[in-house]
Amino acid sequence: MLKRVVTALFRPLRGKDVALHAAAITFYSGIAVVPVALLAVWITGLAVGAERVRQLTGRTLAALPDEIGAPGALNALIDAGLHLTPMLALASLLPATLYGEGLRRAFASIARPGEKLVGWRGRILWLPLLAAAPALLLSLLLGLPTTSGLWVRGGWWSALGVVLSFLAIWLLLTPVVIWVFRYVAPGRPPWLATVLIGSFTAANLSGFLHGAVLFSSLPLDLGVPFGGLTEVGAVVAIGLWLYLFHVVLLAGFAATRAVKTHLSDDSASSPKAIDR
Repeated sequence: MLKRVVTALFRPLRGKDVALHAAAITFYSGIAVVPVALLAVWITGLAVGAERVRQLTGRTLAALPDEIGAPGALNALIDAGLHLTPMLALASLLPATLYGEGLRRAFASIARPGEKLVGWRGRILWLPLLAAAPALLLSLLLGLPTTSGLWVRGGWWSALGVVLSFLAIWLLLTPVVIWVFRYVAPGRPPWLATVLIGSFTAANLSGFLHGAVLFSSLPLDLGVPFGGLTEVGAVVAIGLWLYLFHVVLLAGFAATRAVKTHLSDDSASSPKAIDR
């Protein structure tokens, strides 16, 4: 029974090169992730002040593992976002919308091949999430001091901090994933299926993000496969985790698509539909 349900949910991916689609989204996200973060930090800084942003992020940066230089990179990103000018923010807007284009292209190639203006549809439908990014970031920043404080205490407190952090990321990602499945993706899956599958997908994505943090804390020399260039290894590792992130996202999209197709088939085979 369970096997049949799982097979039915992932049927839209049958015959599709999921690895290639996930890699394509990862390419677009690699271009867009920094501009999106810069814009979110910039607008958040305008709303609550640069010092408040630094205060909220300081403890988290100190709690992150430093094996691959994550705290330094995030600190530089936050500093750049807080010093963004209106002209630089406008310049960041174009690459920031590429993520929406990448998602729409991947989804459309699975569910609606040949869709016209697919890139522009994705960019435009991604804009509401960009507009909401500062509010989502601020909500995350308000909870970070508590979870980060638990991380550094060690023992069971660290475990509690991870659980609370997981729940916070899950809650923040849920509306984002629901919007992506309902609007950025082509078609309109039923609301109930979108909410349930979107929430479950967001939980898995939250777990993957925490797995990436755990991975960055391992004593690994990421530069070994690249002639000792640790920076190159770190970039490749981030790309790998983004790739896995998008594999999970594609699986969630396939599930919403399968539910929509199943409901459409049931509606078409109902007595009223046959009478018509």
